[in-house]
Amino acid sequence: MKVSTDRIEGSQVVLNIEVDAEEMESAIKKAYHRLGAKTTVPGFRKGKAPPEMLERYFGREALVEDAVEHLLPEVYDRAIQEQEVDAIAQPQVEVLQIDPLSFKATVPVQPTIELDDYHQVKFEQEAVVVTEEEEAEALEKIRYMQAPWTPMERPAKSGDLLAIDVEGTVEGEVVINEKEGWYQLSPDLPNALPGFTEQLEGAEKGEERVFTLTLPAEQGESGGKECSFKVLVNEIKEKKLAEMDDDFAKSLGQGLETLDSVKEKIAADLRSRKEMEAKNNLEEKAIKALVDLARAEFPDIMVQNEIDHLMSEQERHFGDRHGLEDYLNRLKKTQEEFRNELRPMAERIVLRSLVLQRFAELEGIEVSAADIDAEVENMMQYASDEGVRRLFDSSSARESLRRNLFIRKAIDRLAEIATAGEASVALEKESVVSPAKEEEDENGDATE
Repeated sequence: MKVSTDRIEGSQVVLNIEVDAEEMESAIKKAYHRLGAKTTVPGFRKGKAPPEMLERYFGREALVEDAVEHLLPEVYDRAIQEQEVDAIAQPQVEVLQIDPLSFKATVPVQPTIELDDYHQVKFEQEAVVVTEEEEAEALEKIRYMQAPWTPMERPAKSGDLLAIDVEGTVEGEVVINEKEGWYQLSPDLPNALPGFTEQLEGAEKGEERVFTLTLPAEQGESGGKECSFKVLVNEIKEKKLAEMDDDFAKSLGQGLETLDSVKEKIAADLRSRKEMEAKNNLEEKAIKALVDLARAEFPDIMVQNEIDHLMSEQERHFGDRHGLEDYLNRLKKTQEEFRNELRPMAERIVLRSLVLQRFAELEGIEVSAADIDAEVENMMQYASDEGVRRLFDSSSARESLRRNLFIRKAIDRLAEIATAGEASVALEKESVVSPAKEEEDENGDATE
Protein backbone atom coordinates (compact mmCIF):
# COMPACT_ATOMS: atom_id res chain seq x y z
CA MET A 1 0.00 0.00 0.00
CA LYS A 2 1.27 3.46 -0.91
CA VAL A 3 0.05 6.52 0.98
CA SER A 4 0.81 10.20 0.51
CA THR A 5 -0.73 13.06 2.50
CA ASP A 6 -1.44 16.70 1.77
CA ARG A 7 -2.74 19.18 4.32
CA ILE A 8 -5.22 21.60 2.78
CA GLU A 9 -7.12 24.61 4.09
CA GLY A 10 -10.04 24.16 6.43
CA SER A 11 -8.20 21.74 8.77
CA GLN A 12 -8.32 18.87 6.30
CA VAL A 13 -5.83 16.25 5.22
CA VAL A 14 -6.03 14.54 1.84
CA LEU A 15 -4.84 10.92 1.81
CA ASN A 16 -3.91 9.47 -1.59
CA ILE A 17 -4.00 5.71 -1.16
CA GLU A 18 -2.95 3.06 -3.66
CA VAL A 19 -3.39 -0.66 -2.96
CA ASP A 20 -0.76 -2.91 -4.58
CA ALA A 21 -1.84 -5.68 -6.94
CA GLU A 22 -0.96 -8.48 -4.51
CA GLU A 23 -3.18 -7.11 -1.74
CA MET A 24 -5.95 -6.49 -4.27
CA GLU A 25 -5.86 -10.10 -5.45
CA SER A 26 -5.98 -11.26 -1.84
CA ALA A 27 -9.08 -9.13 -1.30
CA ILE A 28 -10.70 -10.58 -4.42
CA LYS A 29 -10.02 -14.11 -3.14
CA LYS A 30 -11.78 -13.20 0.10
CA ALA A 31 -14.69 -11.94 -2.00
CA TYR A 32 -14.78 -15.37 -3.73
CA HIS A 33 -15.10 -17.05 -0.34
CA ARG A 34 -17.76 -14.63 0.96
CA LEU A 35 -19.95 -14.89 -2.13
CA GLY A 36 -19.29 -18.54 -2.70
CA ALA A 37 -20.21 -19.49 0.85
CA LYS A 38 -23.75 -18.16 0.41
CA THR A 39 -24.31 -19.00 -3.28
CA THR A 40 -25.31 -22.24 -4.97
CA VAL A 41 -23.77 -22.60 -8.43
CA PRO A 42 -25.54 -25.17 -10.65
CA GLY A 43 -23.59 -28.44 -10.62
CA PHE A 44 -21.82 -27.72 -7.31
CA ARG A 45 -22.72 -27.98 -3.66
CA LYS A 46 -23.20 -24.68 -1.83
CA GLY A 47 -19.82 -23.13 -1.12
CA LYS A 48 -17.91 -25.72 -3.14
CA ALA A 49 -17.73 -24.05 -6.59
CA PRO A 50 -14.11 -23.31 -7.68
CA PRO A 51 -13.00 -19.69 -8.19
CA GLU A 52 -13.05 -19.88 -11.99
CA MET A 53 -16.70 -21.06 -11.91
CA LEU A 54 -17.65 -18.31 -9.45
CA GLU A 55 -15.99 -15.73 -11.67
CA ARG A 56 -17.96 -16.96 -14.66
CA TYR A 57 -21.16 -17.06 -12.57
CA PHE A 58 -20.85 -13.61 -10.99
CA GLY A 59 -18.50 -11.86 -13.40
CA ARG A 60 -15.15 -10.47 -12.23
CA GLU A 61 -16.61 -6.98 -11.91
CA ALA A 62 -19.03 -8.07 -9.17
CA LEU A 63 -16.22 -9.79 -7.28
CA VAL A 64 -14.00 -6.71 -7.54
CA GLU A 65 -16.82 -4.47 -6.29
CA ASP A 66 -17.36 -6.73 -3.28
CA ALA A 67 -13.62 -6.74 -2.59
CA VAL A 68 -13.44 -2.95 -2.78
CA GLU A 69 -16.45 -2.55 -0.48
CA HIS A 70 -14.66 -4.50 2.25
CA LEU A 71 -11.09 -3.42 1.50
CA LEU A 72 -11.57 0.36 1.32
CA PRO A 73 -12.52 1.03 4.99
CA GLU A 74 -9.85 -1.42 6.16
CA VAL A 75 -7.14 0.29 4.11
CA TYR A 76 -8.34 3.75 5.13
CA ASP A 77 -8.17 2.89 8.85
CA ARG A 78 -4.67 1.49 8.37
CA ALA A 79 -3.56 4.60 6.46
CA ILE A 80 -4.70 7.16 9.06
CA GLN A 81 -2.98 5.13 11.79
CA GLU A 82 0.26 4.90 9.83
CA GLN A 83 0.18 8.61 8.96
CA GLU A 84 -1.01 9.60 12.46
CA VAL A 85 -3.93 11.58 11.07
CA ASP A 86 -6.23 12.74 13.90
CA ALA A 87 -9.56 12.41 12.08
CA ILE A 88 -12.60 13.93 13.81
CA ALA A 89 -15.26 12.81 11.34
CA GLN A 90 -15.86 10.47 8.42
CA PRO A 91 -13.88 11.25 5.26
CA GLN A 92 -15.11 12.21 1.82
CA VAL A 93 -13.92 9.42 -0.45
CA GLU A 94 -13.32 9.60 -4.19
CA VAL A 95 -12.48 6.26 -5.82
CA LEU A 96 -10.00 6.81 -8.64
CA GLN A 97 -9.55 3.20 -9.70
CA ILE A 98 -10.98 -0.10 -8.48
CA ASP A 99 -8.59 -2.76 -9.79
CA PRO A 100 -6.18 -2.37 -8.14
CA LEU A 101 -7.93 -0.02 -5.69
CA SER A 102 -6.83 3.61 -5.66
CA PHE A 103 -8.74 6.37 -3.89
CA LYS A 104 -8.52 9.81 -2.35
CA ALA A 105 -9.88 10.46 1.17
CA THR A 106 -10.38 14.03 2.40
CA VAL A 107 -10.33 13.90 6.19
CA PRO A 108 -11.41 16.66 8.62
CA VAL A 109 -8.87 16.92 11.44
CA GLN A 110 -8.52 18.76 14.74
CA PRO A 111 -8.73 22.57 14.44
CA THR A 112 -5.70 24.77 14.99
CA ILE A 113 -6.03 27.84 17.21
CA GLU A 114 -3.32 30.49 17.54
CA LEU A 115 -3.99 32.99 20.30
CA ASP A 116 -2.05 36.21 20.78
CA ASP A 117 -1.21 37.62 24.21
CA TYR A 118 -4.60 38.10 25.88
CA HIS A 119 -3.12 40.26 28.67
CA GLN A 120 -3.98 43.19 26.42
CA VAL A 121 -7.71 42.51 26.83
CA LYS A 122 -8.66 45.21 29.33
CA PHE A 123 -12.05 46.74 30.15
CA GLU A 124 -13.46 48.77 33.02
CA GLN A 125 -16.43 47.41 34.91
CA GLU A 126 -19.50 49.46 34.00
CA ALA A 127 -20.84 51.56 36.87
CA VAL A 128 -24.36 50.61 37.95
CA VAL A 129 -26.81 53.40 38.78
CA VAL A 130 -30.52 53.04 39.55
CA THR A 131 -32.45 56.29 39.12
CA GLU A 132 -35.61 57.39 40.90
CA GLU A 133 -37.37 57.49 37.53
CA GLU A 134 -36.55 53.83 36.91
CA GLU A 135 -37.81 52.88 40.37
CA ALA A 136 -41.04 54.80 39.79
CA GLU A 137 -41.55 53.21 36.36
CA ALA A 138 -41.02 49.71 37.78
CA LEU A 139 -43.46 50.39 40.61
CA GLU A 140 -46.06 51.65 38.14
CA LYS A 141 -45.67 48.48 36.06
CA ILE A 142 -46.32 46.35 39.16
CA ARG A 143 -49.34 48.49 39.99
CA TYR A 144 -50.67 48.03 36.46
CA MET A 145 -50.08 44.27 36.44
CA GLN A 146 -51.88 43.83 39.77
CA ALA A 147 -54.90 45.88 38.74
CA PRO A 148 -58.06 44.00 37.70
CA TRP A 149 -59.86 44.52 34.38
CA THR A 150 -63.19 46.25 35.07
CA PRO A 151 -66.16 46.44 32.61
CA MET A 152 -66.90 49.99 31.40
CA GLU A 153 -69.92 51.60 29.77
CA ARG A 154 -68.15 54.18 27.56
CA PRO A 155 -66.43 54.37 24.15
CA ALA A 156 -63.22 52.40 23.82
CA LYS A 157 -59.90 54.17 24.24
CA SER A 158 -56.24 53.28 24.01
CA GLY A 159 -55.20 50.69 26.61
CA ASP A 160 -58.67 49.14 26.95
CA LEU A 161 -59.32 45.41 26.66
CA LEU A 162 -62.09 44.57 24.18
CA ALA A 163 -64.08 41.36 23.75
CA ILE A 164 -64.64 41.16 19.99
CA ASP A 165 -65.90 38.98 17.15
CA VAL A 166 -63.73 39.35 14.04
CA GLU A 167 -64.27 38.34 10.44
CA GLY A 168 -61.67 39.11 7.78
CA THR A 169 -62.23 38.58 4.05
CA VAL A 170 -59.59 38.59 1.30
CA GLU A 171 -60.78 38.49 -2.32
CA GLY A 172 -64.14 37.12 -1.23
CA GLU A 173 -62.66 34.34 0.96
CA VAL A 174 -62.93 34.39 4.76
CA VAL A 175 -59.40 34.11 6.13
CA ILE A 176 -60.09 35.26 9.73
CA ASN A 177 -63.09 34.14 11.79
CA GLU A 178 -62.77 34.50 15.55
CA LYS A 179 -65.53 34.67 18.15
CA GLU A 180 -65.34 36.08 21.69
CA GLY A 181 -61.66 36.90 21.44
CA TRP A 182 -59.89 39.51 23.56
CA TYR A 183 -57.91 42.36 22.05
CA GLN A 184 -56.08 45.14 23.87
CA LEU A 185 -56.08 48.50 22.14
CA SER A 186 -52.36 49.09 21.92
CA PRO A 187 -50.48 49.42 18.61
CA ASP A 188 -47.19 48.68 20.41
CA LEU A 189 -48.06 45.12 21.41
CA PRO A 190 -46.34 42.24 19.57
CA ASN A 191 -48.19 41.00 16.47
CA ALA A 192 -50.49 44.02 16.45
CA LEU A 193 -51.86 44.52 12.94
CA PRO A 194 -50.96 48.06 11.83
CA GLY A 195 -54.08 50.24 11.88
CA PHE A 196 -56.33 47.73 13.68
CA THR A 197 -56.21 49.48 17.06
CA GLU A 198 -56.89 52.91 15.55
CA GLN A 199 -60.01 51.58 13.76
CA LEU A 200 -61.55 50.44 17.06
CA GLU A 201 -60.84 53.51 19.18
CA GLY A 202 -64.10 55.28 20.07
CA ALA A 203 -66.23 52.18 19.39
CA GLU A 204 -69.06 51.45 21.85
CA LYS A 205 -70.30 48.19 23.31
CA GLY A 206 -72.51 46.40 20.73
CA GLU A 207 -71.16 48.46 17.81
CA GLU A 208 -69.89 46.80 14.63
CA ARG A 209 -67.09 48.44 12.71
CA VAL A 210 -66.22 47.76 9.08
CA PHE A 211 -62.84 48.73 7.60
CA THR A 212 -60.10 47.57 5.24
CA LEU A 213 -56.41 47.03 6.05
CA THR A 214 -53.42 45.59 4.20
CA LEU A 215 -52.17 42.35 5.75
CA PRO A 216 -48.43 42.05 6.52
CA ALA A 217 -46.24 40.33 3.92
CA GLU A 218 -45.49 37.43 6.31
CA GLN A 219 -49.21 36.58 6.60
CA GLY A 220 -48.88 33.50 4.39
CA GLU A 221 -50.74 33.47 1.07
CA SER A 222 -52.82 36.51 2.09
CA GLY A 223 -49.74 38.61 2.87
CA GLY A 224 -49.68 42.00 1.18
CA LYS A 225 -53.35 41.81 0.21
CA GLU A 226 -56.32 44.01 1.20
CA CYS A 227 -58.48 42.47 3.95
CA SER A 228 -62.04 43.63 4.68
CA PHE A 229 -62.80 43.43 8.41
CA LYS A 230 -66.08 43.25 10.34
CA VAL A 231 -65.49 43.69 14.07
CA LEU A 232 -68.28 43.49 16.68
CA VAL A 233 -67.40 44.97 20.09
CA ASN A 234 -69.04 42.82 22.80
CA GLU A 235 -67.43 44.30 25.91
CA ILE A 236 -65.05 47.06 27.00
CA LYS A 237 -62.78 46.83 30.06
CA GLU A 238 -60.14 49.01 31.64
CA LYS A 239 -57.60 48.62 34.42
CA LYS A 240 -58.60 49.98 37.83
CA LEU A 241 -55.33 50.98 39.48
CA ALA A 242 -54.96 50.62 43.26
CA GLU A 243 -53.93 53.47 45.55
CA MET A 244 -50.21 53.54 46.27
CA ASP A 245 -50.28 52.76 50.01
CA ASP A 246 -49.38 50.07 52.52
CA ASP A 247 -52.50 48.06 51.67
CA PHE A 248 -51.23 47.83 48.09
CA ALA A 249 -47.87 46.60 49.43
CA LYS A 250 -49.56 43.88 51.51
CA SER A 251 -51.60 42.75 48.50
CA LEU A 252 -48.36 41.83 46.71
CA GLY A 253 -47.47 39.18 49.30
CA GLN A 254 -43.79 38.18 49.63
CA GLY A 255 -43.85 39.39 53.25
CA LEU A 256 -43.99 43.04 52.22
CA GLU A 257 -45.91 45.18 54.70
CA THR A 258 -45.26 48.78 53.66
CA LEU A 259 -44.97 50.76 50.46
CA ASP A 260 -41.42 51.72 51.45
CA SER A 261 -40.46 48.03 51.69
CA VAL A 262 -41.83 47.52 48.15
CA LYS A 263 -39.75 50.42 46.87
CA GLU A 264 -36.64 49.06 48.60
CA LYS A 265 -37.15 45.64 47.02
CA ILE A 266 -37.71 47.20 43.60
CA ALA A 267 -34.48 49.21 43.94
CA ALA A 268 -32.56 46.08 45.01
CA ASP A 269 -34.00 44.02 42.13
CA LEU A 270 -33.20 46.74 39.60
CA ARG A 271 -29.65 47.01 40.90
CA SER A 272 -29.18 43.24 40.81
CA ARG A 273 -30.52 43.09 37.25
CA LYS A 274 -28.31 45.97 36.12
CA GLU A 275 -25.26 44.42 37.76
CA MET A 276 -25.94 41.17 35.91
CA GLU A 277 -26.39 43.06 32.64
CA ALA A 278 -23.14 44.95 33.23
CA LYS A 279 -21.35 41.67 33.98
CA ASN A 280 -22.76 40.06 30.83
CA ASN A 281 -21.81 43.09 28.73
CA LEU A 282 -18.25 43.03 30.02
CA GLU A 283 -17.95 39.30 29.39
CA GLU A 284 -19.25 39.66 25.84
CA LYS A 285 -16.80 42.48 25.12
CA ALA A 286 -13.93 40.44 26.57
CA ILE A 287 -14.86 37.34 24.56
CA LYS A 288 -15.12 39.39 21.36
CA ALA A 289 -11.69 40.91 22.05
CA LEU A 290 -10.26 37.45 22.70
CA VAL A 291 -11.72 36.12 19.45
CA ASP A 292 -10.23 39.11 17.61
CA LEU A 293 -6.81 38.03 18.91
CA ALA A 294 -7.22 34.50 17.53
CA ARG A 295 -6.26 32.91 14.25
CA ALA A 296 -8.30 29.79 13.79
CA GLU A 297 -8.65 27.08 11.21
CA PHE A 298 -11.36 24.45 11.62
CA PRO A 299 -13.11 21.93 9.35
CA ASP A 300 -16.46 22.77 7.81
CA ILE A 301 -18.02 19.67 9.36
CA MET A 302 -17.99 21.50 12.71
CA VAL A 303 -20.01 24.33 11.15
CA GLN A 304 -22.41 21.87 9.54
CA ASN A 305 -22.95 20.15 12.89
CA GLU A 306 -23.70 23.50 14.52
CA ILE A 307 -26.16 24.35 11.74
CA ASP A 308 -27.86 21.00 12.41
CA HIS A 309 -28.12 22.00 16.08
CA LEU A 310 -29.59 25.40 15.20
CA MET A 311 -32.07 23.73 12.85
CA SER A 312 -33.15 21.41 15.68
CA GLU A 313 -33.70 24.43 17.92
CA GLN A 314 -35.85 26.02 15.23
CA GLU A 315 -37.88 22.81 14.92
CA ARG A 316 -38.54 22.87 18.67
CA HIS A 317 -39.51 26.54 18.42
CA PHE A 318 -42.11 25.76 15.75
CA GLY A 319 -43.32 22.58 17.46
CA ASP A 320 -41.72 20.01 15.17
CA ARG A 321 -40.09 19.56 11.77
CA HIS A 322 -43.40 20.05 9.96
CA GLY A 323 -43.98 23.33 11.81
CA LEU A 324 -40.63 24.63 10.58
CA GLU A 325 -41.41 23.44 7.04
CA ASP A 326 -44.75 25.30 7.12
CA TYR A 327 -42.97 28.46 8.30
CA LEU A 328 -40.39 28.21 5.51
CA ASN A 329 -43.12 27.55 2.95
CA ARG A 330 -44.87 30.77 4.01
CA LEU A 331 -41.60 32.64 3.48
CA LYS A 332 -41.07 30.81 0.16
CA LYS A 333 -37.69 29.50 1.37
CA THR A 334 -36.09 26.09 1.03
CA GLN A 335 -34.39 24.35 3.94
CA GLU A 336 -31.07 24.73 2.13
CA GLU A 337 -31.58 28.50 1.84
CA PHE A 338 -32.43 28.64 5.55
CA ARG A 339 -29.31 26.61 6.42
CA ASN A 340 -27.21 29.07 4.41
CA GLU A 341 -28.72 31.95 6.39
CA LEU A 342 -27.77 30.18 9.64
CA ARG A 343 -24.16 29.61 8.51
CA PRO A 344 -22.68 32.96 9.70
CA MET A 345 -24.17 32.41 13.17
CA ALA A 346 -22.90 28.83 13.24
CA GLU A 347 -19.40 29.94 12.24
CA ARG A 348 -19.36 32.54 15.04
CA ILE A 349 -20.50 29.96 17.60
CA VAL A 350 -17.86 27.42 16.55
CA LEU A 351 -15.08 30.02 16.51
CA ARG A 352 -16.06 31.43 19.91
CA SER A 353 -16.23 27.94 21.42
CA LEU A 354 -12.82 26.92 20.07
CA VAL A 355 -11.14 30.13 21.21
CA LEU A 356 -12.61 29.85 24.72
CA GLN A 357 -11.54 26.20 24.82
CA ARG A 358 -7.97 27.12 23.91
CA PHE A 359 -7.93 29.98 26.43
CA ALA A 360 -9.16 27.62 29.16
CA GLU A 361 -6.44 25.10 28.32
CA LEU A 362 -3.76 27.80 28.57
CA GLU A 363 -5.16 28.93 31.92
CA GLY A 364 -5.15 25.38 33.25
CA ILE A 365 -8.87 25.43 33.91
CA GLU A 366 -10.32 22.10 35.00
CA VAL A 367 -13.67 20.84 36.25
CA SER A 368 -13.52 18.17 38.95
CA ALA A 369 -16.13 15.61 39.96
CA ALA A 370 -16.60 17.68 43.14
CA ASP A 371 -17.41 20.75 41.01
CA ILE A 372 -20.10 18.79 39.17
CA ASP A 373 -21.53 17.42 42.44
CA ALA A 374 -21.69 20.94 43.88
CA GLU A 375 -23.51 22.18 40.77
CA VAL A 376 -26.04 19.35 41.04
CA GLU A 377 -26.66 20.24 44.69
CA ASN A 378 -27.12 23.88 43.73
CA MET A 379 -29.66 22.94 41.06
CA MET A 380 -31.51 20.68 43.49
CA GLN A 381 -32.35 23.71 45.63
CA TYR A 382 -34.83 24.67 42.93
CA ALA A 383 -36.17 21.16 42.22
CA SER A 384 -38.51 19.21 44.49
CA ASP A 385 -38.48 15.99 42.45
CA GLU A 386 -35.71 13.53 43.37
CA GLY A 387 -36.03 12.23 39.82
CA VAL A 388 -34.06 15.31 38.79
CA ARG A 389 -31.14 14.10 40.89
CA ARG A 390 -31.29 10.67 39.27
CA LEU A 391 -31.22 12.36 35.89
CA PHE A 392 -27.84 13.88 36.74
CA ASP A 393 -26.47 10.49 37.73
CA SER A 394 -26.14 9.64 34.04
CA SER A 395 -22.74 10.07 32.42
CA SER A 396 -24.18 12.13 29.55
CA ALA A 397 -25.86 14.62 31.92
CA ARG A 398 -22.71 14.97 34.01
CA GLU A 399 -20.63 15.51 30.87
CA SER A 400 -23.03 18.22 29.76
CA LEU A 401 -22.69 19.90 33.16
CA ARG A 402 -18.90 19.55 32.96
CA ARG A 403 -18.79 21.34 29.60
CA ASN A 404 -21.02 24.15 30.86
CA LEU A 405 -18.95 24.60 34.02
CA PHE A 406 -15.74 24.52 31.98
CA ILE A 407 -16.92 27.37 29.74
CA ARG A 408 -18.31 29.26 32.75
CA LYS A 409 -14.96 29.04 34.53
CA ALA A 410 -13.15 30.16 31.37
CA ILE A 411 -15.38 33.22 30.98
CA ASP A 412 -15.02 34.10 34.67
CA ARG A 413 -11.23 33.88 34.36
CA LEU A 414 -11.21 36.00 31.21
CA ALA A 415 -13.33 38.67 32.94
CA GLU A 416 -10.92 38.61 35.88
CA ILE A 417 -7.94 39.18 33.58
CA ALA A 418 -9.79 41.89 31.64
CA THR A 419 -10.66 43.90 34.74
CA ALA A 420 -7.87 43.39 37.24
CA GLY A 421 -5.73 40.27 37.61
CA GLU A 422 -2.68 39.08 35.78
CA ALA A 423 -2.91 35.88 33.74
CA SER A 424 -2.06 32.79 35.75
CA VAL A 425 0.21 31.49 33.02
CA ALA A 426 3.12 33.69 31.89
CA LEU A 427 3.53 33.74 28.13
CA GLU A 428 7.00 32.91 26.85
CA LYS A 429 6.29 33.98 23.27
CA GLU A 430 4.29 36.70 21.62
CA SER A 431 1.92 34.12 20.20
CA VAL A 432 0.47 31.16 22.05
CA VAL A 433 0.01 28.23 19.69
CA SER A 434 -2.17 25.16 20.17
CA PRO A 435 -0.41 21.86 20.98
CA ALA A 436 -1.26 20.49 17.54
CA LYS A 437 0.48 23.46 15.94
CA GLU A 438 3.53 23.17 18.22
CA GLU A 439 3.92 19.50 17.35
CA GLU A 440 3.64 20.35 13.68
CA ASP A 441 6.38 23.00 14.04
CA GLU A 442 8.70 20.54 15.82
CA ASN A 443 8.20 17.52 13.58
CA GLY A 444 7.62 19.25 10.26
CA ASP A 445 4.41 19.32 8.28
CA ALA A 446 3.22 15.78 7.68
CA THR A 447 2.37 16.75 4.14
CA GLU A 448 5.98 17.50 3.25
